[in-house]
Amino acid sequence: MWIVEPLVVSVQERDELERRVRAQTTPHRDRQRAEVVLLLAADGVPGAKIAPLVGLSEQSVCKWRRQFFEAGIEGLNDAPRSGRPLVYGPTDRLVLMAKVTEEHPEVSSQWSHSELADAMTTAGIDISASQIGRILAADDVKPHRVDGWLTRRDSPEFWERAADVCGLYLAPPKNAVVLSIDEQTGIQAKSCKHPTQPVRSGRPARRESEYVRHGAASLIAALDVAIGKVMATGIERNNSVTFTAFLEEIEMSINSDLAIHIAMDNGSSHTTKATKATKAWLDDHLRFVVHHTPVHASWLNQAEACFSILTCKRLRRGEFESRQELVDKMLAFIDHYGTTATPFKWVYDAKTKAA
Repeated sequence: MWIVEPLVVSVQERDELERRVRAQTTPHRDRQRAEVVLLLAADGVPGAKIAPLVGLSEQSVCKWRRQFFEAGIEGLNDAPRSGRPLVYGPTDRLVLMAKVTEEHPEVSSQWSHSELADAMTTAGIDISASQIGRILAADDVKPHRVDGWLTRRDSPEFWERAADVCGLYLAPPKNAVVLSIDEQTGIQAKSCKHPTQPVRSGRPARRESEYVRHGAASLIAALDVAIGKVMATGIERNNSVTFTAFLEEIEMSINSDLAIHIAMDNGSSHTTKATKATKAWLDDHLRFVVHHTPVHASWLNQAEACFSILTCKRLRRGEFESRQELVDKMLAFIDHYGTTATPFKWVYDAKTKAA
């Protein structure tokens, strides 16, 4: 039997061809061409045998084999096709991109396609809003969207504090309890004005968007890092009085022979630099050792993860007829959570900067 000489395919080319075959978004024609080359490269199989396997004619198989042999991966692309030339050339597009990325509309806070069309007309380029949308979409430019971020201080103090808190999680001190403490304030007690319609076959539950407010509640919680259980209580106000009262509850619940290490953020109620009452209380209770997270790094506080679980599983779709009902149901959820709670697996040590 006549055997075709196998193609020589580099490691990089083989990786790209296999990616095209696996990817769900690869166009069908590109997947067929990649399969042609992979089959020929593997065994040197004649085109007559490959054609039915990939759904192409024998002539097409020979064509793509030849083009890959001559130009590599680029040879599998379609040749440029003739068509109407660009109505808006590179200069027009650069003017559009300059307006989107460097200028702002006079009245609005962000560009719309129609406002960009007016601005381009003023600049002497007559272009429709729909055409602007197509140009921006082709370049993946989205002036209607904005992402936010919080700039943290990249200072030695930041990394010292981060390493201190992470070290507390990764290597807890002996004869001590490690707690992560935080508050969640302004939790809305709301109920829908009309009853929610239950889920049906082929239709999700339907919830009325109009609601009634019944006040707001606040919660303070302490997570035992070693076992994952949470101690929490509702508070009227987030100040040093309620915070120190919560610390007293913690002290009474923990064996007096154990030291208590606390990881917490820089909130106004428990920052010793800003609150004299908190500082005085901690000075009188030497078994408490405080570890502050760096500024703008509340994600290092494991209690934040507990509040995230509470929000997702109890608050997001919950309805509460009063502030007290809200507090009771939050505390009930936390008690139930404690029956199956496990500690979070912490791996970050702050020795390598987080992305």
